[in-house]
Amino acid sequence: MKYTIAINSYRHPEMLARCLRYARKAAEDLDAEILVADSETGEETEALMREEFPDVRFFPHERNVGMGALANAGLENARGEFVFLINYDSIIECETVERLGDYLAKHEDAGLVAPKVLNFDGTLQHTCFRFYTPFTIVYRRTPIGRLPFARKHLNRFAMKEKDHDNLLEPDWVMGSAMMVRREEVLAMGGFDSRFFMYFEDTDLCRRYWERGKRVVYLPEAVIYHLHGKGSAKGGLWRSLLCNKLTRIHIMSAIKYFLKYYGKRNPR
Repeated sequence: MKYTIAINSYRHPEMLARCLRYARKAAEDLDAEILVADSETGEETEALMREEFPDVRFFPHERNVGMGALANAGLENARGEFVFLINYDSIIECETVERLGDYLAKHEDAGLVAPKVLNFDGTLQHTCFRFYTPFTIVYRRTPIGRLPFARKHLNRFAMKEKDHDNLLEPDWVMGSAMMVRREEVLAMGGFDSRFFMYFEDTDLCRRYWERGKRVVYLPEAVIYHLHGKGSAKGGLWRSLLCNKLTRIHIMSAIKYFLKYYGKRNPR
């Protein structure tokens, strides 16, 4: 089998159903399968998969195992040579899977390829980034980020000076949509299980660069994604006290910086 569309899902059966309907259309004329790895699976999601999508391979989890673990479940159970990892809150354009796969097939030096991601209103969603520094976290999480020098840093972090209608080679791409070779990524150990959520995508891309493999953004391939920015809601102290996602993001950042402390930037 050539392709697996591996969907990560968490407690939103309505969005999952919409994603699956579009995934079916995208896979229609391909040698492809679809699978869903779901966290904290509820009765409504189980009924949806049983009644409307019996052809989709379904891997439920009783508890919330985190994004990296869900992605690993998809990779470990995939049958396709190329695995398109995508979040449940996305819509795949019909030619996207094939375009991503064709690029990987023709470019052995590319390890991971990601599509252009659009908001549902058609505007660009920035999913290409340079590697974090500790200052990036400080500027994103505190009022310092409003100052001109900090805004310049954050704009460079998000590669806003680049033309996102052209092919790019970012340091890392957001894990909401990326295609990899199954055997290659499993040989690398998949996603690092130390990252429950956030930085698992940064870490994976960094490991590709360390192995001499390119991370590629391919604008000819397109998906639509509902990006909630859940960890960005509220100010720093309010977020730390009230927003669990903020705390997870900061803890993942600490794990990331400790993991790569003293190591050379592969770019």
